[in-house]
Amino acid sequence: MRTLTRSLKIAWIFAYYRLDTFFDQPLLPWYLRALCWLLPWRYLIPVKRSQAERLRLALEALGPVFIKFGQMLSTRRDLLPDDLAEELSRLQDRVPPFAGDKARQIIERELKQSVSQVFAQFEQEPMASASVAQVHAATLKNGRSVVVKVIRPGIGRVIRQDVALLYLLARLVQWLWMEGRRLRPVEVVAEYEQTIFDELDLRKEAANGSQLRRNFEGSSILYVPEIFWDYTRQQVLVMERIQGIPVADIAQLHAQGTDMKRLAERGVEIFFTQVFRDSFFHADMHPGNIFVSRNNPSDPQYIAVDFGIIGSLNAEDQSYLARNILAFFKRDYRQVAQLHIDSGWVPRDTNVHAFETAIRSVCEPIFEKPLKDISFGMVLLGLFQTARRFNMEVQPQLVLLQKTLLNIEGLGRQLYPDLDLWQTAKPFLENWMQERMGVKAVYRSVKEQAPEWLEKMPHLPQMVYDSLEQMKLQSSSADQSQQRLAQAQAADRRRTRRFMLVGATLLLGAVVLLRPELQPGDESMPWSALMVAAAGWALLWRA
Repeated sequence: MRTLTRSLKIAWIFAYYRLDTFFDQPLLPWYLRALCWLLPWRYLIPVKRSQAERLRLALEALGPVFIKFGQMLSTRRDLLPDDLAEELSRLQDRVPPFAGDKARQIIERELKQSVSQVFAQFEQEPMASASVAQVHAATLKNGRSVVVKVIRPGIGRVIRQDVALLYLLARLVQWLWMEGRRLRPVEVVAEYEQTIFDELDLRKEAANGSQLRRNFEGSSILYVPEIFWDYTRQQVLVMERIQGIPVADIAQLHAQGTDMKRLAERGVEIFFTQVFRDSFFHADMHPGNIFVSRNNPSDPQYIAVDFGIIGSLNAEDQSYLARNILAFFKRDYRQVAQLHIDSGWVPRDTNVHAFETAIRSVCEPIFEKPLKDISFGMVLLGLFQTARRFNMEVQPQLVLLQKTLLNIEGLGRQLYPDLDLWQTAKPFLENWMQERMGVKAVYRSVKEQAPEWLEKMPHLPQMVYDSLEQMKLQSSSADQSQQRLAQAQAADRRRTRRFMLVGATLLLGAVVLLRPELQPGDESMPWSALMVAAAGWALLWRA
């Protein structure tokens, strides 16, 4: 019954927001377009807004799971038109809170203690409420102020139902629309499914927060709140409560005399430190998750919360990305094209010259602007969209990184419009490349691996001997295999010669047998000659 009610609600929202207009595409089969034209609401409900805005409103009406799906989809600018991605990025996750009594029950069930045993004070009225969880203020017995994050009751069942529906819609799109296979909607839903189910386990978020806190221990540019593991479970997370100014509250930041230029530059520094130094970056750095410390306005420090989405790059991706950015700003488009091929982001057989030309046509107009006005995020977007025409596979780690960079860049320019991202990032990238590839990097690598080499050195003679023996055995085995192959080929040749010799002899014998029979007036069937001839032909065919 619940499933039927949900399906009817979805059908009504589909009709009310006229989502059928998304199917007025010439690439769709004619019968599907004809079916859309027969829908009765097309003639009853007028279209008043753009397609992108109607889709956003429909997702908001469908509820939390669809809102989060739209938010995730807005980061996939490699798949969506710019206007659609921009509109979906405006999705707001506003959800009414659930009862504080229910939150207490979940906390007590997870911690196996009463709330009064764990907390000196617990606020039943939530501070904030989102689609998956809500947050309550509390005080530990030792006097520490904390926030308690509690998973929304029953959300797992709702998510499973809605994800199953998303899979159905994705398969329909892939089956009915010619462009559907290129957009890979089933893979997009699978990626979303993994992300949202990860958010249901708060231990994963806590682990991400602990790692990020270690990475920036003692840092003056970023503070990460402490996680209290003794009170953290799958559905409950207890974390230090921070006191800061929301980064989007520009008026309050100005009122306390914050150095906005330094604040904006430090945002860029934090991003590049996370990506290139740690390869572990907060991938959900929208303004709602970032605060600014009140302690020292002239030397501002960021505070980050909500660690549900974390990205990482391997060493190869880090190197290729840094070299791509540096090559781009040097306008070395051949290097950019070659790096995409070397990294495996585009197929090995890609025509480098054609790829270079395509990149130049996209990137060269960007340089008509001053460097400080060039968007890193849009540079990456342009590169990825160009590479997609050359069959670039979607790289999830790069998509997350691009989304984070767009967030940081937008935030930095909101704080300080004259922020020059290139001047801020260039020294960092050049120093990182030098440390990774210079003489110091080689020395550091040797120093790090020296203990392992020293440990293995006593075993080196035996390892060399074993390797030589193995090579000898492989060589001997290869020689034997070669010899057996040669013998088998010689036997085949001998057998073929025998078949041909016997077959030719039988055919000759058949001719001899036939000759006396082929006299005028003799109509008897020479069966013996025919049988000999057939046997001869069979042997020749076998040969």
